Amino acid sequence: MAQKPTPIRAQTRSVVRSLLARTAIELFAAKGYDDTTLDEVAATAGVSRRTLFNYFRNKEDLALSGLDEQGDLIAARLAERPADEDAWAALRAAFQVLEEIDTTAEGRLEFITLLFGNDSLRAGHAEKQARWQDLFAPQIEPRLPDSDRRSLQARAIAAAAISCMQAANEEWVRLGGQADMFDLYDTAVQAIRPPT
Repeated sequence: MAQKPTPIRAQTRSVVRSLLARTAIELFAAKGYDDTTLDEVAATAGVSRRTLFNYFRNKEDLALSGLDEQGDLIAARLAERPADEDAWAALRAAFQVLEEIDTTAEGRLEFITLLFGNDSLRAGHAEKQARWQDLFAPQIEPRLPDSDRRSLQARAIAAAAISCMQAANEEWVRLGGQADMFDLYDTAVQAIRPPT
């Protein structure tokens, strides 16, 4: 029977995973995603290739691992929002957790540029965002008026908000990081949801 990881072991695993991912992103940004091998990532991180595979399934998983963590953080923040808060306002407040992630503006710019500049990563990003939709929709649904289509509406709002965040990220990269991300997000949301 497999042992359940202790909180300290789980925390250590999370730290190691984050450090490996950060090392990989730095290498991908410097050399290009396609031109960086997993052996180079392992060597730079000071671990074996086997150790790297204990934490990540493949190179794409390594590059996109932060998106799973971000989705979990946003969902946790969304769950903390007041139950009577408008769904869109709650989502915007929950997305603010992205500003709290320990990275520099340059690091974020490198990552988003890498993400949107590679077809494989862009496709993987879309899959991760589908998972985000699955995480957010159940928390949005209770905020909506009771109806037999409330679940559909919640999924649509989650998908639209995620798309607005992606559009804001792409515009932020186009502007070289010289804009406020949430001003861009608000502009994207207003395009599909004019103020009442």
